[in-house]
Amino acid sequence: MIGYYILIGGIALVSWLVSNQLKQKFKKYSQVHLRNGMSGKEIAEKMLSDNGIYDVEVISTPGQLTDHYNPKNKTVNLSESVYSQRNAAAAAVAAHECGHAVQHAQAYSALQMRSALVPVVSVTSGMSQWLVIGGLILGAAAGMGMGFWIAVAGLIFMGFATLFSFITLPVEYDASNRALAWLKNKNMLSQEEYSGAEDALKWAARTYLVAAIGALASLLYWALQIFGGRD
Repeated sequence: MIGYYILIGGIALVSWLVSNQLKQKFKKYSQVHLRNGMSGKEIAEKMLSDNGIYDVEVISTPGQLTDHYNPKNKTVNLSESVYSQRNAAAAAVAAHECGHAVQHAQAYSALQMRSALVPVVSVTSGMSQWLVIGGLILGAAAGMGMGFWIAVAGLIFMGFATLFSFITLPVEYDASNRALAWLKNKNMLSQEEYSGAEDALKWAARTYLVAAIGALASLLYWALQIFGGRD
């Protein structure tokens, strides 16, 4: 268990460093005001329109870095710091979330796979680690048997969450690529503004990368605990 805590502690530290850097980048590029004077909402609406999407609504949502696209009700939800602001950071986030809307409209396969996994992961992720630990404890107390299979079931559940994390990577990177391509091709930003938007989205993508690596590391650790303990 000590090794697990060291692993989780290390991943948590890296995650904190990346998240902190992301916040610093967005703070920096929030000071780079757009020459076109468009708000995040206006940027989002134009990108949707340019991609022939007219059934998606752009709305404001509370919080910071809470921006997301909801495929169920077809809404691009922009945080308060993005929705009404007119800077490079807001443009990057707004365009990125619209990138997800474009993926949805074009039936992007990775997004469809991730959406299909959402109900599975929402059920299994909360109990996976408890099953693994409970199974290992039961196996240690009563010998291999039922405890082993309980732990394996937990590991399978954990595998769904890990798969979800890795499927999320191409979804997020593709959305950023679509956003940056549109911003550049439509000459929405100056060179300085575009560089800021590009840098901000790169750091945002790294948070998903760290999360995926963390999920895989945790899965492998528990797999070794389960199968390494067998004769």
